[in-house]
Amino acid sequence: MSESVPVVTLDGPGGAGKGTISRLIAERLGWHLLDSGALYRLAALAALRHGTELDDAEALAELARHLDVAFLAEDEATRVLLEGDDVSRDIRTERTGDAASQVAAVPAVREALLQRQRDFRKPPGLVADGRDMGTVVFADAPLKVFLTASAEERARRRYLQLQESGVDASLSSLLKEIQARDARDMQRSVAPLKPADDAITLDTTRLTIPEVVDRLTEWLTERGLTSAT
Repeated sequence: MSESVPVVTLDGPGGAGKGTISRLIAERLGWHLLDSGALYRLAALAALRHGTELDDAEALAELARHLDVAFLAEDEATRVLLEGDDVSRDIRTERTGDAASQVAAVPAVREALLQRQRDFRKPPGLVADGRDMGTVVFADAPLKVFLTASAEERARRRYLQLQESGVDASLSSLLKEIQARDARDMQRSVAPLKPADDAITLDTTRLTIPEVVDRLTEWLTERGLTSAT
C-alpha cells in the first residue's frame, strides 16, 4: 500500500501494554490494527500442531509462507482462526508465547511474514503492535513509540491476567520466562528488540492505561496525525 498512509508503531517487550494500548488507539482513530505478535504466535502454534521442530528453519519458513489464518473483529475482541479453528485462547498461552519467541528468531520466518505485515497498511491509517514495527517493518512511520515496563511489573500483569482466566500460574516462573524471552528477543541476529533511533520510549510501569492512551493521543496531535479531542 502507498507509503503515504500514516502508521503509528508500538514496539516493546511482552507485558508492556502494547496490545491493549494499540487496540484503544486504533478504535479512537478509526484506523486498522496489526498485532504482529499474533502472526508469530500463529506460526509457532502451527509448528507445534504439525510437529515441526522449532530449530528447523526451512520447515518453519514454509509454514509461515502458507499460514491459513483469519482475524475476525467481534465487539471488543478479535477472534483468531488457524486452519479454520478458533485459536484465540491457544495463541495466548505461555507455551505458545515461548515457542513464538523461538520462531521469531529465525530469519527465514521473519522474511516470510514481512510482506504479510506490510499489507495491513491501508487507509485511513494503521496502528502496528510488535517488536520490530518501527525498526524494520514500518521504518518510515511518522510516530514510533517504544513501550516498556519493569520485568517484575510485566510478570505481575501476566499473573493477574492468568488468574482472571482461571489459569494457575507461578509469579516467580512467569518472571523467569519473561526475562528469558527478553534476552532472546534482544539478542537475536535479525531485527532484535530495541527502540528505533527516532522512537519515543515510554515506561508504563507506574502509568494507567488511560494515562498511556492520553499521552499517545497528545503525540499524535502534535504530529498532525489526528485532531485534538
